[in-house]
Amino acid sequence: MINKNLISFYCDALALLQSNQCEFMVGGGYAVVHYTDVHRATKDLDIFCQPHEYPKILKCFADNGYSTELTDSRWLAKVFKDDHFIDIIFDTVNNICKVDDTWYAYAEEGNFYGVPVRFIPPEELIWCKIYVQNRERNDSADVNHLLLRTGHRLDWTRLWKRLDTHWHLLLAQLLIFQFVYPSDYRSIIPDWLFHDLLTRAREQYDLPSSLEKVCRGPLIDQTQYEVDIKEWNYKAYTIKTV
Repeated sequence: MINKNLISFYCDALALLQSNQCEFMVGGGYAVVHYTDVHRATKDLDIFCQPHEYPKILKCFADNGYSTELTDSRWLAKVFKDDHFIDIIFDTVNNICKVDDTWYAYAEEGNFYGVPVRFIPPEELIWCKIYVQNRERNDSADVNHLLLRTGHRLDWTRLWKRLDTHWHLLLAQLLIFQFVYPSDYRSIIPDWLFHDLLTRAREQYDLPSSLEKVCRGPLIDQTQYEVDIKEWNYKAYTIKTV
C-alpha cells in the first residue's frame, strides 16, 4: 500500500533539488521498480550524486528546513524531516562504485510519481548491488530481476569493465541467473562474456595459490568476515582511494 505522506515528502524533496539546479539521480529500490516493475516496501529514497555535489545538495535541504547529516564522509549523507529521511549516496560502503560522469551520461529519464527524474543506469545499479551479499540483506534477486528485464538492452561491455577487477562476482551472478532462469539465460547473457569468464576462472584455477593470506569477503559483507581478519590472520583486501 502506498504511503501518501511518504511519497509527498519524496516528491517535494525532488522538486526542491530540481528548482535549485542540483544534479542527482534516483537509485536504490525505486530504480529497481523503474527497470523491473517489481514493487516492494522501501524504507527510504536513495539519491545518487558525484562526491563534489553532495555538499550543495545538503545545503539546499538545510536552507529549506530539513535536518542533514554527513553519515560517512566516504560515501553517505542523510536528510531528515519529521519521521522521513533520504539517503544521499556518492560511493558505496566498500568504496568501489564511486559516482562519476558516466553515470549521468547513461542515466535514464523516467517518472517518480509525477516528478520527471533521471534514474541511475541499469549497468551501474547492477554493479552496486552485486556487492551486497550480507546475511541481513542480499541483493542477488534484485540483480537477477534486472538482468531478466533489462538484459536484452544492457551495455554488457560497460558492465564487464565495471566489474573487471572482481569478475568472479559477475561469473557467480550469471551462474545463479542460469540456475534461476533456465529458459531465458541463453537469450540474455552474451556468449562471448560467459565463455570469457569461464576461461578466466579455469586459467586462474591452474595458477599457484596466493602466498599472502588475503580475504576479500569484507567487500561483500562487512560483518560476517570480521573473524577472518581479527582471529584467523587473513589480511583485509582494501581499496585504494584518491
